[in-house]
Amino acid sequence: MQAILIEDEAALRLATSQTLELGGFSVQACASAEEAQALLRADYPGVIVTDVRLPGRSGLELLAQAAAMDAELPVIVVTGHGDVEMAVAAMRSGAYDFIEKPFAAERLLDAVKRAQERRRLVLENRQLRTARAQHPDVPDLVGRSAAIEQLKILIRNIAPAGVDVLINGQTGTGKEVAARLLHAASGRKGNFVAINCGALPESVFESEIFGHEAGAFTGAQKRRIGKLEYAQGGTVFLDEIESMPMALQVKLLRVLQERRVERLGANETVALDCTVVAATKLDLLQLSVQGQFREDLYYRLSVVSIALPRLRDRRDDIPLLLVHFAADAAARYHRPLPAWSAQQMAQWQAADWPGNVRELRNFAERLVLGIAAAPVVPVSAPALDGGVLSLPQQVDHHERELIVQALSAVDGNVALAADNLMVPRKTLYDKLKKYQIAAGRK
Repeated sequence: MQAILIEDEAALRLATSQTLELGGFSVQACASAEEAQALLRADYPGVIVTDVRLPGRSGLELLAQAAAMDAELPVIVVTGHGDVEMAVAAMRSGAYDFIEKPFAAERLLDAVKRAQERRRLVLENRQLRTARAQHPDVPDLVGRSAAIEQLKILIRNIAPAGVDVLINGQTGTGKEVAARLLHAASGRKGNFVAINCGALPESVFESEIFGHEAGAFTGAQKRRIGKLEYAQGGTVFLDEIESMPMALQVKLLRVLQERRVERLGANETVALDCTVVAATKLDLLQLSVQGQFREDLYYRLSVVSIALPRLRDRRDDIPLLLVHFAADAAARYHRPLPAWSAQQMAQWQAADWPGNVRELRNFAERLVLGIAAAPVVPVSAPALDGGVLSLPQQVDHHERELIVQALSAVDGNVALAADNLMVPRKTLYDKLKKYQIAAGRK
């Protein structure tokens, strides 16, 4: 962890440096903005902490220079008592946070550590984007959690073997991403062919998958190569495999066993060289017990099984995923990357996310567009006189908690809290009165 500190008062500069160093930071202390200027660079991996009032160039001028160099470089401004309007101006100019003198060491360390974590996520996301630009056909499996790291290792180990794989995971966990990574890591030069078994009408299923010869049925005017044959030398991905009609499961089983495919209406088979990756959100073995899926096909598909973790089982990945998706959306919509507080991120990490990574990606896009609503956080409804609160009472309770969190994040500054909550200041004052919340600063 690194920090550049700009403070013209020698005693305060020394004390602040020591505070940051005790917190684990490597500090470069400067007495002026001009001295710090030489240290600034777009790929600086740390945080800038600067006093606003400095001899020569001001901290706000340094903030502007840092923002021009890298809009995502976190700058924390330190203001004197009574300089709240200046602090608000700094926040609107792109400062990550502001701290008012005199400040507690814990308050400074908390802000700088949050900024450092944000910086780390931003730089890691840039590395991912660079890697994707170099290999645009390879999708991203974003995350550092133990579950994701194990998944990456498993994919690297089994992909070159060319074995058939069964991927099991809830909706939105990234089954097709995992399948595409298996294809990319296999080294196969053929096509990656994705088939959604649940989207194909049964009447055309056999023709689409296995192909047909001219005259095989009414309307079959010429030969058609099926999806399996089109995937020669590559990978075929059968999503929602549980939706495949039972009659065709028998034919697929024979193809997998013999590695030969027979087009509809043909008398000869064609040698098939492709890896088959199937995916499902259901328990196929349980379906086979119920007579809804062939047991022999299940065992043939699951030479290797991969279970994808739910998002709520890898909550530590949510910050990195959110930065990744928000950065993509910001570039696509030509919008700035939105800022968020530690309290907001904690709330998002505690949310249920039933749609998993897909739901988080959609939320990130709405966040960039400024229309995001807070995700649902599973909590027990507080009791009142031995009963459960009504829906309006629960809504009020949740709104009060969000306001308290927003105020806590800015040390009670109502103006900044209103900005962060994206409500008019008068509206927030009305709600403070309604919920009897005391604010530290106006």
